[in-house]
Amino acid sequence: MSSPNPAVAGTGVSPNGEVHPNLTAPALVAHALRRGEGRLSADGAFIAVTGQHTGRSVQDKFVVDEPETREAVWWGKINQALPADKFAALATKVRTYLGQKAELFTQDLHAGADTAHQIRVRLVTTNAWHAMFARNMFIRPERDALDGFAPDWTILHAPEYEADPAVDGCRTSTVIALSLATRTILIAGTSYAGEVKKSIFTVMNWLLPARDVLPMHCSANVGKDGDVALFFGLSGTGKTTLSSDPERALIGDDEHGWSDTGVFNFEGGCYAKVIKLSQEAEPQIWAATHRFGTVLENVVADADGVVDLDDGSLTENTRSCYPIHYIPNTAPGGTAGLPKNVVMLTADAFGVLPPISKLSAAQAMYHFLSGYTARVAGTEKGLGKEPQATFSTCFGAPFLPRHPEVYGRMLQELIGKHGADCWLVNTGWSGGAYGTGSRMSIKVTRALLRAALDGSLAKVDFVRDPFFGLMMPKAVPGIPAEVLNPRDAWADKAAYDRTAANLVGLFEKNFATFAGAVSEDVKAAAIRAAA
Repeated sequence: MSSPNPAVAGTGVSPNGEVHPNLTAPALVAHALRRGEGRLSADGAFIAVTGQHTGRSVQDKFVVDEPETREAVWWGKINQALPADKFAALATKVRTYLGQKAELFTQDLHAGADTAHQIRVRLVTTNAWHAMFARNMFIRPERDALDGFAPDWTILHAPEYEADPAVDGCRTSTVIALSLATRTILIAGTSYAGEVKKSIFTVMNWLLPARDVLPMHCSANVGKDGDVALFFGLSGTGKTTLSSDPERALIGDDEHGWSDTGVFNFEGGCYAKVIKLSQEAEPQIWAATHRFGTVLENVVADADGVVDLDDGSLTENTRSCYPIHYIPNTAPGGTAGLPKNVVMLTADAFGVLPPISKLSAAQAMYHFLSGYTARVAGTEKGLGKEPQATFSTCFGAPFLPRHPEVYGRMLQELIGKHGADCWLVNTGWSGGAYGTGSRMSIKVTRALLRAALDGSLAKVDFVRDPFFGLMMPKAVPGIPAEVLNPRDAWADKAAYDRTAANLVGLFEKNFATFAGAVSEDVKAAAIRAAA
């Protein structure tokens, strides 16, 4: 259904009220304040509170079951099937709901800094602050490029609309549904803005493999000599922190593509987790969080608007969303050359993995498919006192519409073709598990990473870890030797051995879920208990 209003053309929405297309940050802030959507911090950032949903609603995510795409989708708990007729009926109701609102906000944006693989996205939303989030997060076209803008993909964003599970085929009143055939995304029943960001990441994860481009849940930066580094990792492992390095230019903090010509950012902004953010350890992110135009999500502030980044009373998943140019040193155009180093980050709360180890190409694919980290009560609600191992294949299972092996094989081929060095970095605990040991020093991690990225670490002697088969550096200038070997950092060696053996068992159990789909060299590189 077409619309006479060009701001919503191609979306099927027929607005009865006022539509605000492509407003800039000052205008969006003014509307958001007028509408009571949030308030300003003392530094001018806009603070929004998302209510019940302070994170992604993974169990409420659906992919529409359509004949054109059915065979290629990785169906299961991640990509739950929604019948096409149910989606069509729900989309009609959401469009009607949006059309009846007194005000709508639209943004026309791009995803993909490489114009050869770029898509055009149109967001229609009920809230000014969500429009500002999207404007910060995606690539903002020049004004003259907005004339005649025709979206490739449409996001119908109705955070206050509640679906009816009995009628609409969903699980709850919240639904995030992706139709690959109609190129439409529905988001309803949740105000958490991350759903907007990750829905487009899922789209890119669908489109790019067919173009021989690997989509990646990783941050990326580039050195003065043009050496590109990728940082894979789940939330809380340090992707954003470690890629925002004053000595290297930031390409992007979360989502990238790797083609035969280089690496490119999908986004035009950053979405940093800011709980307990330190000005000393993370000055660039801290500065971006304290300025006008930034959106703060579920960050607590006092009556004067002074934010308390240590306060997790609303959620531990506090966020700061800002345009990437708020980081002083960024790669022009969000693109760079081919990766020289591939870093896989894990926050091992069991405290048994080395702070850094060198991986073979086969080991890199194994750890990519494993996607390991360990969560603790301080990072996620609902967890007990003991660490819990988490395995998210390709470091991004919730965003993979295709089978993980597709992405795994592409990564292995690209590493082999371009000769990138691969590293596993533990940003978690040392000297004991969570509650006994201490969190790895960010200064130590940065020092080890810089040695890896400048090539000096590859020249030192390595020793094989007996539990995980990882090659650990024996000595690195300026780093205490006992830090490099995790067992040496434990006072109770027997406790280390028991804890390490337990984690080996968890890796083995997880590997069984994808062992049948990998090559023999990856099977040989898998972590397994000693015979």
